[in-house]
Amino acid sequence: MATIKFTQDHEWIRGEGDTGVVGITDFAQEELGDLVYVELPEVGKHFAQGKEAAVIESVKAAADLKAPVSGTITEVNSSLNEEPGKVNADPMGAGWFFKIKIADVGELDGLLDEAAYKALVRK
Repeated sequence: MATIKFTQDHEWIRGEGDTGVVGITDFAQEELGDLVYVELPEVGKHFAQGKEAAVIESVKAAADLKAPVSGTITEVNSSLNEEPGKVNADPMGAGWFFKIKIADVGELDGLLDEAAYKALVRK
């Protein structure tokens, strides 16, 4: 089964071998409210861990989705361009943002597991 890790900035990454699927958590989409626009990264672009990789705009605010690990974008969920609300409806499924080829799988070890993330959002 794929491992899911979380960042303190409310991104999630589901590891599938040396590739990760990335999105925002249910908590993040609730805080942002209804999404109206997303700007996805370019396929082939490299990001360092923690760098801004995508832009999210909602009725309440704009936010950045940061790369949870270093790597190169291999695919984007282009359906979000027409239907950003998929993120609100299914943030951990159909509302994923991009896939990234992980440069250093060891970076996943520094992220939060589900229990640690749940403790973070309860604060």
